[in-house]
Amino acid sequence: MVEPIVVDIYSDAVCPWCYLGKRRFEAALRLMPDLAVAVHWRPFELNPDLPAGGVDRAGYIAAKFADASRFEAAQSRLVELGRDAGIAFRFAQIARMPNTRAAHALVALAGERADAAVDQVFAAYFERGEDIGDLEALGRVATAAGLDGTALRCRLRAREGFAEVEADEAVGRELGINGVPFFVLAGRWALSGAQEPAQLAAALAQVRDTLARERATAAVP
Repeated sequence: MVEPIVVDIYSDAVCPWCYLGKRRFEAALRLMPDLAVAVHWRPFELNPDLPAGGVDRAGYIAAKFADASRFEAAQSRLVELGRDAGIAFRFAQIARMPNTRAAHALVALAGERADAAVDQVFAAYFERGEDIGDLEALGRVATAAGLDGTALRCRLRAREGFAEVEADEAVGRELGINGVPFFVLAGRWALSGAQEPAQLAAALAQVRDTLARERATAAVP
């Protein structure tokens, strides 16, 4: 039995390109139904120094982006790209720019439901405008992901999973990651950005073939 290709995906819950990248990665896998992969979601906080309660999003954007028209144009473009990928970006509904440490901890605690947790965190923020820095909101996210929302909320209040997030982020810094989404394939190859499904599929196929050749060579006495 061929071992699955391990794919580590670094992302942040407030990164719209990460949400788009997730959907495109899933589309790439549908192009390769026989390919076995094991996906690990890794944290990358774009704004680690935000207060725990987050900040007003409108004020944050005004301070960070001098050209409001360019920012609005970028958001409009993301709405179009998201629609093609099955995402309903509703940026106007987002009131807070949250600290995402707790959201990442939720994913770390989700175990086999991590992929579903990532989906629900993205949807809560980008499609429903929920404050994903709020533990009550994250409890609802956990429930939507098929987890015990009450128990997860209590664990997050006790800061469970936070140490795991910090450790994973340290690994990302050692790898030199400075933007997301960032895909690490089989621990050796990297792709940056929300690549088109065909490009992701081609990269996965190349990794699969390279690993197969290496196994064949190692098997020769």
